Amino acid sequence: MSYVYIWRFVVRPGSEAVFEAAYGPDGHWMRLFREADGYLGTQLLCEQADARRYMTIDRWSSREASEAFRAARAADWEALDLRCRALTEHEEEIGQFEELR
Repeated sequence: MSYVYIWRFVVRPGSEAVFEAAYGPDGHWMRLFREADGYLGTQLLCEQADARRYMTIDRWSSREASEAFRAARAADWEALDLRCRALTEHEEEIGQFEELR
């Protein structure tokens, strides 16, 4: 079973390309996460009806793996989060889920 957390973002007008670069497959977040044991990948989704609305789906082998990495790299995580906040008008956690098989 894997652990998944989902976030929703509303990106500031004109910041879409920079947001996609930061949160996309080769972005800052993925480069940070790839250093973690238990990181399985991230999907970046853009809403078709409103190109400023995005969702990320982060997959980990377990909640413990995600939390351990976040604790171990808290300073890096916070610095990156602070830089990326300027790109969004709104950010919210949708939830944390366990994948059923």
